[in-house]
Amino acid sequence: MTIRLLIVDDDPLVRAGLTLMLGGADDIEIVGEAADGAEVPGLVARLAPDLVLMDIRMPHVDGLTATAQLRSRPGAPEVVVLTTFHADEQVLRALRAGAAGFLLKDTPPAEIVASVRRVAAGDPVLSPAVTRRLMDRVAGGPDPARPAHTRRAAAAARLAELADREREVAVHVGRGLSNAEIAATLYMGVPTVKTYVSRLLAKLGLNNRVQIALLVHDAGLLDGEDAEAAGDAGDRPRRRREA
Repeated sequence: MTIRLLIVDDDPLVRAGLTLMLGGADDIEIVGEAADGAEVPGLVARLAPDLVLMDIRMPHVDGLTATAQLRSRPGAPEVVVLTTFHADEQVLRALRAGAAGFLLKDTPPAEIVASVRRVAAGDPVLSPAVTRRLMDRVAGGPDPARPAHTRRAAAAARLAELADREREVAVHVGRGLSNAEIAATLYMGVPTVKTYVSRLLAKLGLNNRVQIALLVHDAGLLDGEDAEAAGDAGDRPRRRREA
């Protein structure tokens, strides 16, 4: 499968470098470029990319706003945010807006190519430089719109509506496991995991598995290392069961 990619960055040199880097891959086709988030809706409608590589800082419509607008539409392409800085709030805003990944611009070229492929295959991507700090603060981090305790209660209530197995899959998505890793852990086939993930997205009204992970963290299900804590979300003590 060829991955159709749209590059959005206000720096023409960055766009040229990304085009050279990614266009050399046999399975990636650069279908277009944009210098501002305002151009994204029209280009997406005309070019139908599978994935958008999006800068954050742009002069008119920034990448976070463009991502939120794009991902709110049915059938929207996945978005990977690519930027020179990794402020926690920017990462959280990007992921909550629906981005499937966040990479720093100094990420090695081979890793950027691999990340594009991974997101196109349905797995989220976070730069190793930001993953640990981000996940450490998601559940309790400041959110101007919603206090941490309010966000936790709302997230826990949503997850309590899931069936046991669905919640198990959600928790493992929250831990950052790939479909194959979840399948091995829960003793099920990869296609079955994909079905569960799709069901979770539909039930929870989310855009991608990164948002499932954020919801799990918001609910506090990964506080501490003991996976048995996952059962507390719905007051169901028999959280983990043998598959």
